[in-house]
Amino acid sequence: MLVLVAPGQGAQTPGFLTPWLELPGAADRVAAWSDAIGLDLAHYGTKADADEIRDTAVAQPLLVAAGILSAAALGIDTVARRASVEGGERRKGMLPGVVAGHSVGEITAASFAGVLDDTAALTLVRKRGLAMAEAAAITKTGMAALLGGDPEVTVPHLEKLGLTPANVNGAGQIVAAGTVEQLAALNENKPEGVRKVIPLKVAGAFHTHHMAPAVDQLAEAAKRLSPVDPKVPYVSNKDGRAVASGAEIIERLVGQVANPVRWDLCMETFKELGATALLEVCPGGTLTGLAKRALPGVRTLALKTPDDLDAARELVAEHAHA
Repeated sequence: MLVLVAPGQGAQTPGFLTPWLELPGAADRVAAWSDAIGLDLAHYGTKADADEIRDTAVAQPLLVAAGILSAAALGIDTVARRASVEGGERRKGMLPGVVAGHSVGEITAASFAGVLDDTAALTLVRKRGLAMAEAAAITKTGMAALLGGDPEVTVPHLEKLGLTPANVNGAGQIVAAGTVEQLAALNENKPEGVRKVIPLKVAGAFHTHHMAPAVDQLAEAAKRLSPVDPKVPYVSNKDGRAVASGAEIIERLVGQVANPVRWDLCMETFKELGATALLEVCPGGTLTGLAKRALPGVRTLALKTPDDLDAARELVAEHAHA
C-alpha cells in the first residue's frame, strides 16, 4: 500500500520549482494558479532568494503548488481529476492507499484525496499563509528542531521554558516553538539527551497559541468552500486518525493552525493500515527521513527534481492501485 505525503513549511529552497516548470503543460498550469490567487508562483519558485520564500504568505502556496504539480507528473490521479475527460478519454491514473501532509502539506493532501479541487486548495492556502504571516508579525517568534532525547523528558523541559512542542514528529524529533527569547534560552539549556537544536526556515511560531488570530480568518475563508468526502483515507495531523468527512477535514485544517502537529501518530496509523511504501512529493526529503527511522521495512522515496520521476513511477506501479 502506497502512502502519499506532502511536506510542510521549511522544505522550500531557492529555485526548487525551476526544473518542474520545464515539464509539458506545467508552466501554463502554474500561471493559471498564480492568476487565481494573485501570487506569481513561477517567480518565487525560480528566482526568489531564501529570505523571500521564507515569507509565510509565499512559502505556503508555493509548497502546495509544487506538491500538486509533482504528483500530477507521476500520473497519480487526485480523485477530483479522475472524473475529468482529456482527449475524449477518461483518465486512468494510479491512486495512493493513504494520503497525509505535514502542517500546510495537509492542504496538498486534501487535493490528493479529492476533498478540494486544486484551485480551491491553492485559494485556501493563500489565505492561510496571509493570515499566519499577519499573526506572526505580532510577536517575534520562531521554531527549532530538537534531535534526540526522550519526549517524556523533552516536552516538560520545553513547557518549563514557555515553549510549545509544536511538531511531535517521531523518530527522535520534536520541534519547539515560541518567542526568540524562549528559543535563545533553549539553546543555552537543552533538554537532557538532545544532541542538537536546529533553527527552522520559518517566520513564526506555527501551531501554537501565537497563531490564534489566524484561526478566525481561516474559518471565515473555509465557509466559502464546498468540500466533498475523501475517496481515499486521509490521515489528520490532529491525532493521526483517518477522517472520512470532507467537512471535518476542513474543520481540522482550520483548528490545526494553532495546535500541535502529531506526525508521530500519523506514522503509527500508516503502519496500522499496512503501508508498504511512502512517497513524498516535491520538495521531498524531510518526511522520508522521518519514515526511514520510524517505519522500518517501508520503502521510501522523495521527489526532489523530475530526475526522480522514473524511480517514483516504479514505486507507484508496485504499491499503488488503479
